[in-house]
Amino acid sequence: MPLTSNETVYASFDEMREFMRLAFIAAGVPAEDAAICADVLIESDKRGIDSHGVGRLKPIYIDRIKEGIQFPKTNFEIVRETPSTAVVDGHDGMGHVIAVKAMKMTIDKAKKCGLGMTAVRNSTHYGIAGYYALMAARENMICFTGTNARPSIAPTFGVENMLGTNPLTIGFPTDEDFPFVIDCATSITQRGKIEHYARINKTMPAGWVIDGKGNTVTDPAIALKGLVAGTCALTPMGGIGEELAGYKGYGWATVVEVLSAALQGGSFLKTLAGINPDGSHRPYHLGHFFIAIDINAFTDPAAFRKTAGDILRELRASKKAEGQDRIYTAGEKEYLAFLERSKKGIPVNPAVRASLTAVRDENNVDYTFPWEK
Repeated sequence: MPLTSNETVYASFDEMREFMRLAFIAAGVPAEDAAICADVLIESDKRGIDSHGVGRLKPIYIDRIKEGIQFPKTNFEIVRETPSTAVVDGHDGMGHVIAVKAMKMTIDKAKKCGLGMTAVRNSTHYGIAGYYALMAARENMICFTGTNARPSIAPTFGVENMLGTNPLTIGFPTDEDFPFVIDCATSITQRGKIEHYARINKTMPAGWVIDGKGNTVTDPAIALKGLVAGTCALTPMGGIGEELAGYKGYGWATVVEVLSAALQGGSFLKTLAGINPDGSHRPYHLGHFFIAIDINAFTDPAAFRKTAGDILRELRASKKAEGQDRIYTAGEKEYLAFLERSKKGIPVNPAVRASLTAVRDENNVDYTFPWEK
């Protein structure tokens, strides 16, 4: 039976990972690197984070490679190193590859020294930051990672988009079936979620985006155009002004900006816009940082996991608000999404199907989508 124009279909993890791997190879990414990129993207969909998964394959990665502002072959250059630290230049290669290699290096340093940190410059979008926190948690490590991004957030009391969405992500293992991972932007929302709202033609909540006069914008299409043109900006966590502590999100976004630029001699703020004075596009030159802390250097990892788990269980067991039947801790909803999608598959709406079909046809990828069978 043919699909209707507004029907959402489901595809397995393996099916979507394999298509993305082949698409990256067709775009010139070496096979080993293509597998890394596909794995990072599919992890987002596995965890229910639809804003950063297969829907971004074309606009954020394939199209940028074609435009020449991101390079399919990654030159991972270590420009400075000590036993516990490193500075890496990614030369505008594939952000996922740069980040995976940097995180592995950081973990190895932490195993030897107790703590490790790697700062990266001249990188590109590296997918969900939680992927790298999960890498560390599997090694009994605590992870801190962040990345700057093209200007999106307005400072508190300002209306100009200056800071990126700049996630500050922290993860660590527990004795439960899933680690604790808090992976979120330092803005109320991020571009990926606005893109998702635009794909499903849904109005955004008031307070996410403001225009040049400080008025709220709820049309995702207008917001996306305005973010590029500089006529709209995201609000920081806490929202507009100080009443709900928007200055806290603004402050944390600034912390991530500094750690993603100052240690590695990288680009920052408006220089990350990816646009030349004549309006043409250029590489984004993003910066990242990765910190790994070896739990074994402080205590028995099993004891740490047990205490962490006890804290999380007590939080979930605390008194609930009227009408609420459950309290969650960070990483739990993503784990539940993973369990559900392991059986049902990843939802692929019409807009994403069209995007994936375009990637296949434009790049001559030999692949039949599951919804075409």
